[in-house]
Amino acid sequence: MCVHSVNRFFSVDAMGIRTLERMRTMVKIKTPLGTVALSSEYFANLVGNIASDSYGVKGMATRGPVEGLRAKIFKNDFPEKGVRVYDRGGNFTIDIHIKVVYGVNISAVVESLSQKVKYFVEQATGLTVHIINIFVDEMEAE
Repeated sequence: MCVHSVNRFFSVDAMGIRTLERMRTMVKIKTPLGTVALSSEYFANLVGNIASDSYGVKGMATRGPVEGLRAKIFKNDFPEKGVRVYDRGGNFTIDIHIKVVYGVNISAVVESLSQKVKYFVEQATGLTVHIINIFVDEMEAE
């Protein structure tokens, strides 16, 4: 399997990390049957749905003021909320911002979520997840 990234849609931040831009960028996977193109929105939705369905996770937290404003305007959760995917030469880094339920063992929730996201993303895409960063931003009562 050969993985190619469409470089013209990557943005590079101050640390030199290429960021998959939502809705525009795709990762192309060449297979014997043809090419499969995956958008960054696909990755964000996949990770967001996995995280939201995990034990101890109350929901996704916003990554910043722009995402927070979007959540307030539309008054609902969107699957890619709190998720950012980076491509580092075919190895992916995923940042996840979550809200946890009050009273749960946070380290157990984070460890379980990390393993679950890595497994499902690698199974669904065939790509290697290099690092998963999980940020616990809020705690809510059940």
